[in-house]
Amino acid sequence: MMTALTWTDERVEQLKKLWEGGLSASQIAAELGNVTRNAVIGKVHRLGLSGRAKSPSSAAPRPRKARPTPHMMRVTRPVARGNTALAHVFEVEAEPNPVTYDNVVPMNQRLSLLELNEATCHWPIGDPSNPEFFFCGGKSLPSLPYCAHHSRIAYQPVGDRRRQQPKPTR
Repeated sequence: MMTALTWTDERVEQLKKLWEGGLSASQIAAELGNVTRNAVIGKVHRLGLSGRAKSPSSAAPRPRKARPTPHMMRVTRPVARGNTALAHVFEVEAEPNPVTYDNVVPMNQRLSLLELNEATCHWPIGDPSNPEFFFCGGKSLPSLPYCAHHSRIAYQPVGDRRRQQPKPTR
């Protein structure tokens, strides 16, 4: 532990010269000897020595880092309705009278999990814990896991989904 330091007039003058010379508090403490960096900082503060010469390394301004672009940018886009992300992926012709419920699938088309492949519809029908559970098994659309009918159900336009969901009661 260091003993209490008395700041003599000579040490104060040396401190002022070193501070104005641009040395750091740690460098001044080492130069004066038997004094801590914090003691130097405290004395500089009490003496009001704020203005000092800049060291050559700190005289030149550092180049600033490029600011990252803001997370949201305003871009004007043409107005489009529905799910436009999938509009380019596939085109589905509307069935004249689409089936309104899922479980009407021909018996010879129904598949188990082990029978599914890339060319078959992976739409699950029924309760998986029920032994009568099966997958649609129809011909899937290119690069999609579902047939045309189940793709329309799975990839609904956002507005339609919001309209169909019941509002939660509090």
